[in-house]
Amino acid sequence: MDISGFIVQLLNGLAGASSLFLVAAGLSLIFGVTRIVNFAHGSFYMVGIYVAYSLVLTFEDSLGFWPAILLAAIVVGVLGALIEMLLLRRIYHAPELFQLLATFAIALVLRDVVLWYWGPEELLGPRAPGLEGAIEILGRQFPTYDLFLIAAGPVVLGLLWLLLTRTHWGTLVRAATQDRGMVSALGVNQAWLFTAVFALGAFLAALGGALQLPREPANLEMDIHIIGAAFVIVVVGGMGSIPGAYVAALLIAQLKAICVWLGVVEILGVSVSFTKLTLVVEFLVMAVVL
Repeated sequence: MDISGFIVQLLNGLAGASSLFLVAAGLSLIFGVTRIVNFAHGSFYMVGIYVAYSLVLTFEDSLGFWPAILLAAIVVGVLGALIEMLLLRRIYHAPELFQLLATFAIALVLRDVVLWYWGPEELLGPRAPGLEGAIEILGRQFPTYDLFLIAAGPVVLGLLWLLLTRTHWGTLVRAATQDRGMVSALGVNQAWLFTAVFALGAFLAALGGALQLPREPANLEMDIHIIGAAFVIVVVGGMGSIPGAYVAALLIAQLKAICVWLGVVEILGVSVSFTKLTLVVEFLVMAVVL
C-alpha cells in the first residue's frame, strides 16, 4: 500500500464517479418529478452497454465509435419513454409497494431480454479511438480513457445545469419537483412532461453504461451492482438535486476506491474486507429507502 497506488486508485475513483453520477442524476430526476422509486433504472445502465456493444461493432467503420455510443443512449432513452407510456403511466396513483414491484418486474424482463439476445457471456467492447494508451503517474500506468471519463462528469453536470436552469422545459421540470399539481393547473401536459423526464433519465443511465464499454465487460450483474450505489447517491445528494448527486457520486466513488486500495485488513485478529463492507452499506441504505 504505497502512495503511488493510493493516488492512482483515487483517480480510478474519479473515473468511476462519472458513470455513477450519470445513473444517479437520471434516477434523481425521475423520482423528483414522478415520485416513482424506479428499481428498473439500473437495467437501463446495463442495456445501454449491451446496445453500445452491438452498435459499435456494427457501425464502427461507417458511423464511428462516439456516434454509436450516443446512439445507444438515445435508443435506450426511447425504450424508457415507451416503458413509461405503456406501463408506468397507468400506476402513478397506485400504492408505492405496487409501483416498486412493477419496476422490479420490468428489471427482470429487461434482464431476460438481454440474456436471450446477447447470451450469458461477458462482452468486452473495443477501445475508444485515440484513447487506447496510458500515461505514467508516479511510476504507474493510468489509462488515457479514464482521464476522459474524469472530464466527462463535470461536462455533463454543466450541460444538465444549463438544461434545467436556462430552458423553459427545465423550469417546468424544477417546478414539477416542488408542486406537480400547480404545474398541471397552469395548463402543462403533465403526462408528456413525465414521459420526457423518464426518457432523459433512461438516456443518462444508458450513457453511463455505454461509456463503460471500453473500460469493463458487459455482464448481466451490472444492473444490480449499479442500482445500490445510485440509491445511496440520491439519498446523500438529495432527491432531485443534480449538483448534490455529483458531489455524492464523488464521495461514494472515492470511498469505494479507498476500500479497494485497503483490501482486506486484519482488525483485532479478524480479517475485514472493506470492499464487501461498502456493498453491505449500499444495500442497507437501499433497503431503508425502499
